[in-house]
Amino acid sequence: MAVVLKGSDVAKAMKEKMSADIEQLKAKGITPHLGIMRLGERPDDLAYERSAVKKCESIGIKCTVFQYPVEMTQQELIDEMKRLNGDPSIHGILLFRPLPKHIDENVMKHVIDPGKDVDCFSPVNVAKVFEGDNTGFAPCTPEAVMEILDFYKIPIEGKNIVVVGRSMVVGKPAAMMLIKKNGTVTICHTRTRNIEKICREAEILVAAAGKAEMITGDFIGDGAVVVDVGINMNAEGNLCGDVNYAEASEKAGYITPVPGGVGTVTTSILARHVVDAAKKAGGLS
Repeated sequence: MAVVLKGSDVAKAMKEKMSADIEQLKAKGITPHLGIMRLGERPDDLAYERSAVKKCESIGIKCTVFQYPVEMTQQELIDEMKRLNGDPSIHGILLFRPLPKHIDENVMKHVIDPGKDVDCFSPVNVAKVFEGDNTGFAPCTPEAVMEILDFYKIPIEGKNIVVVGRSMVVGKPAAMMLIKKNGTVTICHTRTRNIEKICREAEILVAAAGKAEMITGDFIGDGAVVVDVGINMNAEGNLCGDVNYAEASEKAGYITPVPGGVGTVTTSILARHVVDAAKKAGGLS
């Protein structure tokens, strides 16, 4: 059976470090502050919002939720974004996506202040991820993958790594971050031929396809490290990842669970980004 890479242990270690940074900030009269922008009440937005607010407030980060009607116009959203950009008390901004169809995300991503863009929406921060520039904010989920690998001291350099999924939210940035650590990365997707064979050759397999239990035991090489990014519902209506955990855990050397794995760390990454933004604003970084 595989060793389980629990996200709670990673999050606990991150909390200890962030608590020290927050004390330093508050000694200078600065309280890290996250502004969450949400249009409408999509259930997945609300679930992540609850998780993010709980995580942030548990370590002393202030959270303000700005809820708007789903019918709000693009210009109204632009005006609100600019208002938060200019509010010195707010250090990080999280805009829930996808946005309603009548609002163009390609416009909005150029409006958000890159220095407050704590989940890598701005093209400035996206470019920094691809350039290997640490001065921006990477997407929270792929950074959580890297945090888990680092915490459990799983070496990346020289390893054969496969990322299943090519989205700009997880797959592509995860690949860039793994390459920066000198991993040899292959990206697979729905058009990849012989995908099972390619995945079996991976020493580290990152599953970010967005399809419930797509990665079966046939995809897993003996002793591989399996990091499951997916959050799905299976045929029985139970929460599951992109990996068939029962099958994969019989062959893998290490595996992240769902729930309790990457998702647990993702909100901690968001909190750390808000703290880092506050430190920059306060001249402490």
